[in-house]
Amino acid sequence: MKRLFITQGLLLFFGFTCTISAQTKDIAYYIANAPFKMAPITVPVFPQKTFSITDYGAVGDGKKLNTEAIAKAITACTDVGGGTVLIPKGEWLTGPIELKSNVEIHTEDGALINFTTDHAQYPMIKEGNNSKKLLPASPIYGFNLKNIAITGKGIFDGAGDSWRPVKKSKVTADKWADLLRQGGFLDSEKKEWWPDPAVVDGDVRPHLLYLSNCDNIYLENITLRNSPKFVFYPTRCTNLTMNGVHIYNEWWAQNGDGIDISACKEVAIYKCTVNAGDDGICMKSSGTPDANDSANLANIIIAGCTVYRAHGGFVIGSNTDGGMKNIFVSDCNYIGTDVGIRIKSNSGRGGWVRDIYVSNINMKSIANEAVLFDTYYQDTAVKNTDEGGSKVPDFRNIHISNIKCEGARSAITITGLPEMKIKQIYFENMEITSGSGFECKDAEDIYMKHVKINCKEPVFKTNGCKNIHIEE
Repeated sequence: MKRLFITQGLLLFFGFTCTISAQTKDIAYYIANAPFKMAPITVPVFPQKTFSITDYGAVGDGKKLNTEAIAKAITACTDVGGGTVLIPKGEWLTGPIELKSNVEIHTEDGALINFTTDHAQYPMIKEGNNSKKLLPASPIYGFNLKNIAITGKGIFDGAGDSWRPVKKSKVTADKWADLLRQGGFLDSEKKEWWPDPAVVDGDVRPHLLYLSNCDNIYLENITLRNSPKFVFYPTRCTNLTMNGVHIYNEWWAQNGDGIDISACKEVAIYKCTVNAGDDGICMKSSGTPDANDSANLANIIIAGCTVYRAHGGFVIGSNTDGGMKNIFVSDCNYIGTDVGIRIKSNSGRGGWVRDIYVSNINMKSIANEAVLFDTYYQDTAVKNTDEGGSKVPDFRNIHISNIKCEGARSAITITGLPEMKIKQIYFENMEITSGSGFECKDAEDIYMKHVKINCKEPVFKTNGCKNIHIEE
């Protein structure tokens, strides 16, 4: 191991290169060059039959409720074995849209699909196929489907501002005053505003696009915005491709995650943009894996994506108890996020996370950590729920390389558990400009090669760590 040089607050390692270029790389390139074996993802193909919603009574004047007309078009398409349901240019007001197998929803450029603010139009349904929990139907949803797609340049607006609470601390004084003028409901401390007292009880809010137990899913070019909760939430799905999708929630949107991939396999997220009120592109995994070496979330590609305002650019957790492995993140930009790379969980909902590869990432104006490992995430709220102590975060074999970060509060923070240290973390070819440097607690087997941290505060602090290897 070579010597560590510290000069005027700089941790210097040489040979740094970072190339951010996804211009000539397609999804097939990233799958072929992933650091783990991954088969091509299946993309659905549909019969050449088109059903315009206007043929079933839909009117694009922004006033008529088109729920029934859209459902009729989807049913007609399904009845003949599938095809494309066309939403033309116009402003379409509707209630929830239930997707069906073998149906592509295609939106023309200029199509604006506004979901109604009348919550009575959202029936209470089971959260998933095997769930007893009832939630309002999501604006767009589908359960146990095969071969589905939503494509085109249309915009889906989830009317989230009629569902979501707003914290006073997250908005300007003018915005807060504007909310109060709208009416609504304040909590007892007058620090949180709700648009309707009816949605306060249990904070029951749907996701904008919710898919459960579906296979062969394709999303392309659409915009999903203003969601009541998470914008896109697929759970236990396989063969999912997102290509050029735009995700937008206001930065103050409570629990307004952008993309939450939950216990899914064979997923490609390519050239998507995200602005979110919570985590940007997030991996979750709950439940019990089939075997010790299996994972409920596996084989994920995230490439060429840009995340703006969000709690994290690329995020893992907090639910990791279902196991995660084989995630490849490459050629992405995180601009103005709270954290760049955010890996979080805690005792109570933790599990093993391994074989994660993050490379060629450009970050700028990161509010907190450029890279964060946190095993105490909101620990006080859930620590006692795991009575047997089995759901403990176990992070290991994680590779982070070719990282450029211009501006962060701190460079790298690693916080493991005394009983389950974070292990086998590899940093290589990184340059970070930050307020503070590298801080590590309860971790072992940390490798740093060609890493440069420009910071004003102490560069290197450890507590309860061993086997930290630093190479110029």
